[in-house]
Amino acid sequence: MSERIALIGAGVMGGAIGTRLLETGNALKVFDLDTDKMAELVAKGAKAADSAAHASQNVDFVITSLNASRIVGLAAFGKDGIVEGAAKGTLIIDMSSIEPDATQKFARMAAEKGLAWVDSPLSGGVPKALTGELTLMAGGDAADVARAHMVLKHVAANYTHMGPAGAGQTTKLINQVLCGLGFLAVAEATQLALDAGVDAAKIPKALKGGRADSALLQEYMPRFVQKDYRRTGRIDNMVKDLNAVNDLARRTGTSMPLSALCAEIHRMLTSAGLGGEDQAAVMEYFKGAKEEFGK
Repeated sequence: MSERIALIGAGVMGGAIGTRLLETGNALKVFDLDTDKMAELVAKGAKAADSAAHASQNVDFVITSLNASRIVGLAAFGKDGIVEGAAKGTLIIDMSSIEPDATQKFARMAAEKGLAWVDSPLSGGVPKALTGELTLMAGGDAADVARAHMVLKHVAANYTHMGPAGAGQTTKLINQVLCGLGFLAVAEATQLALDAGVDAAKIPKALKGGRADSALLQEYMPRFVQKDYRRTGRIDNMVKDLNAVNDLARRTGTSMPLSALCAEIHRMLTSAGLGGEDQAAVMEYFKGAKEEFGK
């Protein structure tokens, strides 16, 4: 059954989500401040809107895919925002990665307008979005989370209700701790293999099925070896998420020394001008040290 959906945000992830929703037969309206990004989805069958409010008219679901809580708030509740166009009962599904407390605030604000809110951040990046195999962690009322699955089943293979509003975002922060540390571990191991003269391209096969095996190892070590930096995510988004992790850790009194170091390395890469690059570009951290001190 085709669903009527609005998509607010057609960037790297939003574009992939929108593409998958169109390919699975849904009716999609899209709004993004970047008209070129909108045009890419329009070429695939979406209808362009001139504001978030316009996009949210006459739809049952509004998906937001944006990169900061401030932007989500403006898109939803600001001038020409979602709440100005959406009919009562419309379900907003926020697939952005933002702070849990901001999500809880937005859910309350939406409820005051007669709208439902589900936070459903993701893991798996562009490749999994395009094949409908994302992992989604959802927060919100149980009935709303179940209703959101009518749309999200098209993009996800794993969809778990984690609890009330904000629980999905908290779970995403835990995911980002594991991913951020995992990216650096695989990059560091790749550099050691290269420096030691081992054929690093063979390592994923050699370690497959062992305790060191992981999805990150299998996907990213070949990319690290080849310096394949095609964009499926952003280093500065990891900075944002790890900053939120550190904020949460301070509030909960949780000691997280490795996550703090991981965040600092990502901040260094962002300061060096690599914030907009894919996680694969963390390999440049090792290149910089060699150029400065080793050769």
